[in-house]
Amino acid sequence: MNRLILVLGDQLTGELSALAAGDKSCDVVVMAEVRDEATYVRHHPKKIALIFAAMRKFAARLRSEGWHVCYTAYDDADNAGSICGELLRRASEGGQGAVVVTQPGEWRLLTALEALPLEVTMLNDDRFIATPGEFVHWAEGRKALRMEYFYRDMRRKTGLLMEGDKPAGGQWNFDHDNRKPAPDSIAFSGPMQFEPDAIVCEVLALVEAEFKDHFGDLHPFAFATDRAQALQALAHFMTHALPRFGDFQDAMLNENRFLYHAVISPYLNIGLLDPLEVCRAAEAEWRAGHAPINAVEGFIRQIIGWREYVRGIYFMQGPDYTKRNALGHNRALPALYWGGSTKMNCVAHAVEQTREEAYAHHIQRLMVTGNFALISGVDPTALHEWYLQVYIDAFEWVEAPNTLGMSQFADGGIIASKPYVSSGAYINRMSNHCKSCHYSVTQKTGAEACPFNLLYWHFLIRHRDRFAQNPRMGNMYRTWDRMDSDRRDRVLHDADGVLAALDRGDVV
Repeated sequence: MNRLILVLGDQLTGELSALAAGDKSCDVVVMAEVRDEATYVRHHPKKIALIFAAMRKFAARLRSEGWHVCYTAYDDADNAGSICGELLRRASEGGQGAVVVTQPGEWRLLTALEALPLEVTMLNDDRFIATPGEFVHWAEGRKALRMEYFYRDMRRKTGLLMEGDKPAGGQWNFDHDNRKPAPDSIAFSGPMQFEPDAIVCEVLALVEAEFKDHFGDLHPFAFATDRAQALQALAHFMTHALPRFGDFQDAMLNENRFLYHAVISPYLNIGLLDPLEVCRAAEAEWRAGHAPINAVEGFIRQIIGWREYVRGIYFMQGPDYTKRNALGHNRALPALYWGGSTKMNCVAHAVEQTREEAYAHHIQRLMVTGNFALISGVDPTALHEWYLQVYIDAFEWVEAPNTLGMSQFADGGIIASKPYVSSGAYINRMSNHCKSCHYSVTQKTGAEACPFNLLYWHFLIRHRDRFAQNPRMGNMYRTWDRMDSDRRDRVLHDADGVLAALDRGDVV
């Protein structure tokens, strides 16, 4: 049977289930750079460039392997502008009535494909360890869907860091060893960078012409755009950074944007790297004595634990998950998220890095930009769309649960047992941002007080009815209740002033 095999821009692996089900002798691979996918949110130019360049190289690889590939470039005059439009166009040209596709990572596209007037076969994305169905089965009957217990099952399923039926090192989780504050210096030059080749340069010119009004700097562009380069980037991290990754994975520095982070999530999320091969490479470093178990376990947990877990949550919760707003927050996203002026050094660094690199690590996202949005009451949908736009590794299946669940508590506690809020003290402990900030992290009230200090308490008090009985938050409320009443009034008054300034568009 002559069918269309759809390969999406985040499915660039030769082992894709749709390709495995295809027949090179008669089936046609369809790949397309389309406006709908590039602009349903205004993606960072680096993200668009990465995907288009990697798609073009992957299409060339498939042709070299004997596939007939119908590829549509973004500036093709016949481009239909959408994935479904391109499938209908190719079906009309070739007479195919059936499409084989690996399950997309967004409800938006999945729903659109299912509505096509063609026979659509949707296959599981077996790049992941757990299918959505397996996650639902794991979740059945559980009062709380805590990642830690899911992660342990993934360890058992894969055998990673296992000694028989016991965890290597005698414990499942070494997170307590991975919370060291920022060091004075970093002995790692950062992730491997790649000089743009002819294909990448062609794409960069296209992106510069078509998406120059999107937030983010296109140049310099140094990401891997094919599997061989991604494997080099992985090996570079394993050799030079993995041994210290665990110690400082939560740290932040003014003068170093990457610390010991791998920055391979874009390659994992578009298919250039396989999660199991990445984890096995890290495990091999530990077994060879090249990296300590706290670093390797923490790295593996992010991939087979957290990454798999949030995907399970996304598909289990359904397409309305992105509309959740359990706390009723409705403040507009402040201009500082788009590079507007701010006197908060930590936020300024995170946003500047995001604009220039299309990257910030998990603590910058959770405890700086995410924390500030939560304590200031930003509409979680607006923040969700911002994260989806500005980060090169952001695809809705992974971004939405991290933002709406973990960061903003908008799902009411499905993912997090308590909101991830903190005062400036946490940022001061884990970074050197506060030392050169306009505000004083030790000052609790007044014009010079860190806004995180003021808004932290404001958040807790305005949501007291919801969280006062939370066993993980009782100490916070008891601390508040012990404060002098005049001081409490001053804190809330000054916090109201910060929120009013945000609403007016003043520099905060």
